Amino acid sequence: MVELPKGEWKDPPVLARDPKELMEELPRGGDIPDELDPLAEGVLMAHQAEWIADESALKVCAKGRRTGITFAEALDCTLIAAAKRSAGGQNVFYIPDTKPKGREFIGYCAHFTKTVAKEMLTIEDGIFFDQKADGSTQAISSYIIRFASGFRIEALSSRPENIRGLQGTVVIDEAAFHRDVRDVIDAVGALLIWGGKIRIISSHNGITNPFNELIKEAQAGKNGFIVHTYSFGDAVKNGLFKRVCLIKGEEWSQEKEDEWAAKIRSAYGTRTAKMKQELDAVPAEAEGSALTRVLIERCMSADLPAVVRWDRPDEFKNLDDFERAEQASEFCEAILKPLLKALNPDLEHCFGEDFARSGDKTAVVVFEVGADLIRRARLVVELKNIPFDQQRDILFYIGDGLPRMVGGALDARGNGQYLAEKARQRWGECIHEVMLSAKWYAANMPAYIEAFGDKSLLFPNDADILADHQALAYVNGIIKVPDEHSSKGADGYDRHGDTAPAGALAWFASNQDAIAYDYETNRKSGTDNRGHNGGPPLNDDDRRRTTDIYLRGSL
Repeated sequence: MVELPKGEWKDPPVLARDPKELMEELPRGGDIPDELDPLAEGVLMAHQAEWIADESALKVCAKGRRTGITFAEALDCTLIAAAKRSAGGQNVFYIPDTKPKGREFIGYCAHFTKTVAKEMLTIEDGIFFDQKADGSTQAISSYIIRFASGFRIEALSSRPENIRGLQGTVVIDEAAFHRDVRDVIDAVGALLIWGGKIRIISSHNGITNPFNELIKEAQAGKNGFIVHTYSFGDAVKNGLFKRVCLIKGEEWSQEKEDEWAAKIRSAYGTRTAKMKQELDAVPAEAEGSALTRVLIERCMSADLPAVVRWDRPDEFKNLDDFERAEQASEFCEAILKPLLKALNPDLEHCFGEDFARSGDKTAVVVFEVGADLIRRARLVVELKNIPFDQQRDILFYIGDGLPRMVGGALDARGNGQYLAEKARQRWGECIHEVMLSAKWYAANMPAYIEAFGDKSLLFPNDADILADHQALAYVNGIIKVPDEHSSKGADGYDRHGDTAPAGALAWFASNQDAIAYDYETNRKSGTDNRGHNGGPPLNDDDRRRTTDIYLRGSL
């Protein structure tokens, strides 16, 4: 237990970023002058006072960098913890994205306990036990200030996955940079039952980030949060540079302020999107994003069929072979057959497949190559938790049902190699077994991205397809879905940009030189009544009969 240092600070100390290198007598990430009274007139900027004045149980703040909202929140938390229960006092739990921010916050609170609550308190090193969903626990270090009221402020040094046992006010700072912010938000919801409060503060970290999704839901009136937005410009207008001059002991002037603000903005160079995100609280499409939301939505059409999704429970793989085959056949006949029969027999078709066995989804994208050369996704199929044999059967059913199939491209890495090999054995040289490597991405992804720019492909309107393609980013100079990327689909399942690589593979297949044979005999029965490329027999009404040989590019 360490008592806070006394004395006056003429200048803020220079502190190491590594908490281990900090002085023992100063266990926090920043310092403020001892004589600073945050309640004195003119100390809090207008937006800081506005944030504190909002006593809503649920509030969220999208902020520009260094606008002082965390500072203001520390003051509010001190007032809450120092008050008696009858006056609305309760425990406060601060959850930052990094340990140094927790030290800084607890340092602010410690100062306010002296200047506002008039208490001389100490900072304790504590242990918080995080109980996970599986029942296991993990010890997490924390910093604690205890008040005479009986309440405490506790700054947790990590990101608890499950904090349903806490009671009081919870502050989630830099929420957009928490790995599991959605899970944390869901967990603290139970606090409201006993009069708790939730404050979520952050600068933006991309338009698809859960923090931005939370704000959009709040603005649509779907979750009860009150939204505040404070930009760097707001802070400057409200006196931020005047406070900088005060700390430095310099004289303020409007000319100096304008020059200072312009210098900060110019430091971002040509990175306009990043500047707007960090300073103006405007979420960027994504850092290194390859496609904007606008471009993707321009290439979506309500005229295309909806995405077909089929998932099975874990017990499905343990069924007898005939039971699994029967369920897969029912899926194909009931769902896929009408969509395949609706395909235009005069147009070329191709497909791309991104394989997954567990965790993510297998995605199959079928493109129709129109007379206008636009690739339209007439069929998109997603398979979740489907065994290898049934994935093979479903893919065969799709491929055999495609009119004038000019080719397919399949992800042949890892377990996907099995399905890619089987497809090649069934349909021959028009199938491309693709090892998705940096070399392949570098050679083929720019053309796929360019297709969105000139609107030469179309997908159905679907939120998951949109999110999958927003995940495409520049990684070490190549365009791909980042390895660490993960998102939740509309059905709650994990995704790894599933339809984006499948679409890229389908686009690749559509641009390969090939000769497609679509031949059927005039016999209506017998062993010669074979379907496309030697597939299963077709009924008389399944396909227009023809003896034409279609050459690639003959449209």
